[in-house]
Amino acid sequence: MIFVALVILMATLVIGVPVPISFMASSAWLIFFGGPSGEGYQASQLLPYGFTQMNSVSLIAIALFIMAGGIMERGKIGEKLIDLVDVFVGHLRGGLGVVGTISCAVFGSISGAACATLSCIGSIMFPRFRAEGYPRGHAAALMANASLLGLLIPPNATLIIFAWISGQSVLACFLSTIGPGILTTTLICLVNMWLLRNNESVLVAHKRTSTEKWDLFKKRGKLAIPALMLPVIVLGGIYGGIMTTTEASAMAVLYAIPVGMFVYKGLNLKSLYEVIVESAVTTGVIMVMLYSVSMLSRLYILEDLPGKMLHLFYAVSDNRWIIMFMINIFLVIMGMLMDDISVVVLTTPILMPIIMELGFSPIHYAAIVGVNTGLGCITPPAAPVLYLGGRLGNAPIDEMMTPTLWFILLCWGPVLLFTAYCPKLVLFLPHVIMGVPW
Repeated sequence: MIFVALVILMATLVIGVPVPISFMASSAWLIFFGGPSGEGYQASQLLPYGFTQMNSVSLIAIALFIMAGGIMERGKIGEKLIDLVDVFVGHLRGGLGVVGTISCAVFGSISGAACATLSCIGSIMFPRFRAEGYPRGHAAALMANASLLGLLIPPNATLIIFAWISGQSVLACFLSTIGPGILTTTLICLVNMWLLRNNESVLVAHKRTSTEKWDLFKKRGKLAIPALMLPVIVLGGIYGGIMTTTEASAMAVLYAIPVGMFVYKGLNLKSLYEVIVESAVTTGVIMVMLYSVSMLSRLYILEDLPGKMLHLFYAVSDNRWIIMFMINIFLVIMGMLMDDISVVVLTTPILMPIIMELGFSPIHYAAIVGVNTGLGCITPPAAPVLYLGGRLGNAPIDEMMTPTLWFILLCWGPVLLFTAYCPKLVLFLPHVIMGVPW
């Protein structure tokens, strides 16, 4: 019966049924027809289990980070970050793309949401890209890929959900993705400049002297200080042990409101109200999804789905590194079909027992999940962030595919291999800071 439940789940997702309803449909089948004898399970036992799982303070951070990202987007906080980065690389061919990439990395490290990052930074960068002659397909593909850096450079909602489901430390999960996040940022910048190296239509700003650069840095740096203090407060508070993730998310909201409203004057009471409403709706959808998947994951455990999948993997090979390769392929395929949060809530209960059985660190697996969810968001057919980038950048998808494939091949692919097969490098920071075993 478990395989019928999986077919129901995948079929409903493919035809466009909302994710929570797809989870509930699969759960309903198992409740009525699951179990060793096919007589089903007691719903009265599963419903309280779902409520118990949802009773977690760490989930509040998801709502608050979503709200902080919306406030930053409306409050013009990202614009000052872009102006500051432009001082150093604006004179290089493709330098404006580097500016956009680094700005996405900084903005995403606070908001933790790819769509908010793409909407905010993209709305500022796309007019600049057009003015400097960037091909619209390249510009849209670049910003779509760069906006996903927030899924790797913490904090981010995806890893909070992963830590909640798997019972791991949120901070340890955050630390595991810093290395892959920095590597991905670097590779996206380099590949962007390589793709534009012979494109004469891309304008290059005049090279500034050291004096001009220093004067401009002081001027723009002064304006950017309030914006730069936000990641200092959030990340410094978390990694310094001063605040929990939930407390840091609350501080991000409390700090971003006066900065956006009184310093950069991009936020007013009306737009703040709109952000609160939008954040509440988004959070409500996520919470309904988490509640439904908590019951579904419980049913998967009762049906021993992890054991069945492990047996299937062992039928191919008993080498744990080959099985790790198959797990990554499975995650990439799932990422091609649904959004990042859905992938995490669906696959973590299934794959975590397999990861533990194979002797891999769950924190290592957290980094793998982070990279895979980012890759899935720009890999068709689903590719929600890629399509959003096309709409914001007014670029047809066929013009975006060639640069996107280069970014996947030369950026995301190598980072995924690095993350999966160099666990000590991924676990270095969690080991040094928190004592996580190798």
